[in-house]
Amino acid sequence: MSTNAIKPEEKGFFEKVKETIEELWDGTKDKAEDLKDAAEDKIKDITKKAAPAKKAVAKKVTTAKTAVKKTAADTTAKAKTAVKEVKEKQPI
Repeated sequence: MSTNAIKPEEKGFFEKVKETIEELWDGTKDKAEDLKDAAEDKIKDITKKAAPAKKAVAKKVTTAKTAVKKTAADTTAKAKTAVKEVKEKQPI
């Protein structure tokens, strides 16, 4: 009989470290892919929710711009009229 007992081959320290690192790396890659997919979904959801609000804000801004332009035109016309009246009242 042989003096060597049949034992499962034991792995060395560095082999165990290497396997542990590989397992961690694979887990990290999987988690990163999951996070990437979740982020893409969240961005799509936010974009869909923001689209109607963006349109409403754009409409309000357009309305406000029109009102400001009209007010500016009215104020300019009043100022020109006032200047003209003052010049007419002053003797030369």
